Amino acid sequence: MMSQAHQTTSQHLDEASQQLLKLLEQADPEVSRHMAAEAQRQSNTLELIASENHVSSAVMHSMGSWLTNKYAEGYPGKRYYGGCEFHDQIENLARDRAKALFGCAHANVQPHSGASANIAAFMAMCKPGDRILSLPIKSGGHLSHGLKPNFSGTFYDIVDYDLDPETELLDYDEIRRIAIETKPRMIICGYSAYPRTIDFAAFRSIADEVGAVLMADIAHIAGLVAAGVHSSPFPHAHIVTTTTHKTLRGPRGGMILTDDEEIAKLVDRKVFPGSQGGPLMHVIAAKAIAFGEALDPSFETYARNVVTNAQAMATALVEKGYRLCSGGTDNHLVLVDLQPRDAELTGADAERWLEMAGIITNKNGIPNDPRPPMVTSGLRLGTAAVTTRGLDAGAMVEVVELLDRVMGSQGDESECQSVCESVRSICERFPL
Repeated sequence: MMSQAHQTTSQHLDEASQQLLKLLEQADPEVSRHMAAEAQRQSNTLELIASENHVSSAVMHSMGSWLTNKYAEGYPGKRYYGGCEFHDQIENLARDRAKALFGCAHANVQPHSGASANIAAFMAMCKPGDRILSLPIKSGGHLSHGLKPNFSGTFYDIVDYDLDPETELLDYDEIRRIAIETKPRMIICGYSAYPRTIDFAAFRSIADEVGAVLMADIAHIAGLVAAGVHSSPFPHAHIVTTTTHKTLRGPRGGMILTDDEEIAKLVDRKVFPGSQGGPLMHVIAAKAIAFGEALDPSFETYARNVVTNAQAMATALVEKGYRLCSGGTDNHLVLVDLQPRDAELTGADAERWLEMAGIITNKNGIPNDPRPPMVTSGLRLGTAAVTTRGLDAGAMVEVVELLDRVMGSQGDESECQSVCESVRSICERFPL
């Protein structure tokens, strides 16, 4: 007999998910209770974290399959264990679909995460101590692009380029000047909090001028690139890394792409055995399914709607008195400077208050942020997940209105509760 909490949750779930909860309640009621609560949370809240999305039922449940029982160290046709015939077919399918999706010659789908992909890419392209030019995390880069406590900042000589302090845009002339001055082995482009289009051709020109390898980390924009909504790093980047979730709407995982045959060999060696053991074949199956979904023409419509929704949200925020870093967005994310709305308002406060109201966001530093990383002056908002739910531009204006009500009340409990009821109404109109 399912508990009342499970019965309430199961009303919003597909049949496979309902069966899973029934099985789990019998096997481990405590874990089952937490999972049911999380399913209900996702159903009843609006996900505006730019790095998150909602996967299809096929993607989700393939990760709970019997493929998790198998070790498959190595690559298709060259495994260190027997019994890998069907795992080879699944991995080859994932690789072929990834190559078709991004128009490249080689794909390694084994990295467990975007950071794992970056580890292998660094190892393939650089020796410890080599100089790497990248955007720092404080300006929208990623921790695996050179943050001191990270492997990248520990084993490599990181030199920063930064955004133009006035426009908060990439300054390609300044990047070129720094590259000529510092002669890096590798240049990284691709970011975790940059709302504008990246000129990959300009970066390749700079890399060629100084004899550097160009690495593009497209983790955030991969789905937009695959759909042709954002320019592709190919044929410009020597090596491309990405996550498979975020805008690509697949399982949590990583991938490395390249057109260069020699780089492909290096990458494969640095993923396995260089930095990982057995691949997660259940996740690779989910990647294959997600890539297949992204190859469907409907995915282009989805990606275009993601950008349209982000721009609608950006316009509505400006009308409410918020400042947007760089002045707007070209992709799926909006980086909001909260200070003009309220000089005392912090990203940490905003994140906490909005969660009380059923709107899930994350605090984020803005360029030249005067506050520390766990406090911040900004919010990073994204539209990938709410677009998956079916929200349109009009609904995004409603969401901004609710967000602003929470900010204006400074997290007043009764106002947050009122907004939460409105959020639930939107979730019912646009169910998962």
